[in-house]
Amino acid sequence: MIKILNENKIVKKLSRRKFIEISSLVGSGLCYQSFLPAWAQSGQASLKSGDAITSNLIDLVVSESRGKVAGKKARFYTLNGQFPAPLLRWKEGDDLTIRILNHLDEETSIHWHGLLLPWQMDGVPGVTFPGIPSRGEFTYRFPLRQAGTYWYHSHSGLQEQSGHYGPIIIDPAGTDPVSFDREHVILLSDWTFENPRRVFSKLKKMSDNYNFQQRTIEDFFEEVQAEGYDAVMTNRLMWGDMRMNPTDISDVTGSTYTYLTNGLSPAENWTGLFRKGEKVRLRFINASAMSIFNVRIPGLPMTVVQADGLDVQPVETDEFQIGTAETFDVIVEPGTSDAYTVMCESNDRSGYALATLAIQQGMQAEIPPLRPRPTLSMKDMGMSSMDMGNHMSMEHQDKNHGNASTHGLHQRAMEHDISIMESMDHSAMNYGASDVKQSTRAVMHQNTPDMMGMNGSALMDEIRMQEHNHPLGPGVMNVAMNPVSRLNERPLGLENEPHRVLVYSDLKSLAPNPDKREPSREMELHLTSNMERYMWSFDGQKYSEVKDPIIFHENERLRLTLVNDTMMPHPIHLHGMYFDVVTSQDHNKPRKHTIVVKPGEKMSLDITADALGDWAFHCHFLYHMKAGMMRVISVREQNT
Repeated sequence: MIKILNENKIVKKLSRRKFIEISSLVGSGLCYQSFLPAWAQSGQASLKSGDAITSNLIDLVVSESRGKVAGKKARFYTLNGQFPAPLLRWKEGDDLTIRILNHLDEETSIHWHGLLLPWQMDGVPGVTFPGIPSRGEFTYRFPLRQAGTYWYHSHSGLQEQSGHYGPIIIDPAGTDPVSFDREHVILLSDWTFENPRRVFSKLKKMSDNYNFQQRTIEDFFEEVQAEGYDAVMTNRLMWGDMRMNPTDISDVTGSTYTYLTNGLSPAENWTGLFRKGEKVRLRFINASAMSIFNVRIPGLPMTVVQADGLDVQPVETDEFQIGTAETFDVIVEPGTSDAYTVMCESNDRSGYALATLAIQQGMQAEIPPLRPRPTLSMKDMGMSSMDMGNHMSMEHQDKNHGNASTHGLHQRAMEHDISIMESMDHSAMNYGASDVKQSTRAVMHQNTPDMMGMNGSALMDEIRMQEHNHPLGPGVMNVAMNPVSRLNERPLGLENEPHRVLVYSDLKSLAPNPDKREPSREMELHLTSNMERYMWSFDGQKYSEVKDPIIFHENERLRLTLVNDTMMPHPIHLHGMYFDVVTSQDHNKPRKHTIVVKPGEKMSLDITADALGDWAFHCHFLYHMKAGMMRVISVREQNT
């Protein structure tokens, strides 16, 4: 045996004989057979004990296989010969030993998403361990400190995009506060038949390569008829000046993605069975690489009982959004129809994943059509207090828009505000006065078009320029002028739905937050980008450019404020710890490990740094993380 590198001495190189033995366990994978595990098969009455791996001592073999996805030939990753990966089901308090055997020609890893464990077991190459080498193995050992719905996935390269993921259920040690008669896992994902490296390369060359829902000349004339020529032209010129697209909702869309439910396409119609009058628990997991889904079951209310594995006070809704890497458990009580459609629409409306709940296999309810694609607004540019809707239609606009005197007033007011900014003392910042002067003017002129119809001084009263102590180089194309909390706002495209839509402020932890201390320290981190060049970062620096980690002190209570300076939502994930989302001042704040930060949003999260070690902190959009939107948080002892 050749020891590779690890202080716990659990990364090993397999002998050729051992490798051959392991390979025989999963077969050659060369035939186009079914790799669908029992838990994911259509027509399930409920999850059964035989559908999951329940042992505390297991082997997982990572391989590359050939099979069919959505009826077409494909290559994908399998674990123990299954795609999606096996369902792992354990009990809170179990001590686990999990050996990963790498049958690939490349490095691999497994991250246990949302689980609280020693940092050496977190599974992030380059942060917590060196990765599992080709033909090598690694043994994870950790106790289970929690219950709930979670998932696991590769943290190596772009493997997650090609099937390297699976669900986890941890049953509580005591009585489950949620009662139900049967349960189903609804694991959502996005599949592309393109090589993920090619997808990333295309995005780097042209960030809107997959956006086929851009505005057309027909849209222009419809908008002119509804909003007036001046308003529409101002809007179009503004977006053009910023080199941004109001229909740029998702980087990778249904033009290349097939959206899957438990590994099956909408045409294959995954079906979960029920009996009328039962309480059915649906465990939703968003295991996609780049997709946010809006989930509804027409004709059937849902009661949300768990978010990111932790119980919440039950809240009934008709639709919720699930960001990449989030999990939500809901209870439904079907009783009036024989079949219901579980509609999981991508947030850009370019496609959908689908499931059916029915009293028997082969039934299907009506599938609702895709709703019109949404467009970004002024609020998504971080100008929330002066939001004028998607086409800048303002109640106080008048026929004098754009005249020379109004334009001059706006210009003088803007220059006055720039002068104030330039005269401020920036000695404490990480950049010089000349940089401030240049960046302030650039931001003001770039992000403040001629807001026709607004009094100049009123305009500047509405906009409050934020001070930023991070670099404003080529990786920062936009700065939110007036970011605000949007936790109580419906997600983009769901604002005008007539039914109930879940928002983060609806969530309350079932148990009081374990740490009720007020934060003793505050820090701010900005989500930054140059979307045109597909550069993604925190505070203007991509991961490869950052030398030092973000330091948390052991057991401190701190408030982390995230400011989204980009025009896309970002599912932000913290490894190793939960954060309490500051939705209120009580002690039942929702506790999450992943949360979607809306464009132009300023969000506060309270964190108890109770997990020593180095932890990844990143956007869970796979290609954003690959491009640099990741940092390391190091929790250190107080005296270090």
